Amino acid sequence: MDLTLLEEGLSLMMVGMGTVFFFLTVLVFATIAMSRLVSKLQPAAAEASESISREEVAVITAAIKRHRARQPVE
Repeated sequence: MDLTLLEEGLSLMMVGMGTVFFFLTVLVFATIAMSRLVSKLQPAAAEASESISREEVAVITAAIKRHRARQPVE
């Protein structure tokens, strides 16, 4: 067995795994940064839920119950 071929294979594997690890790390930090940016630019979702009236909640709840009643139970 040729040792240089094995060394080349191991070095290629390390470069490939290092590249994947690097890009996944960049992806994680980019996702965190975008999440923070969106949360600063967009108001909280809790503020939007205060504008829903009790009547609307009752209508939505009734619609969900009716929809679930029409679904076959597995």
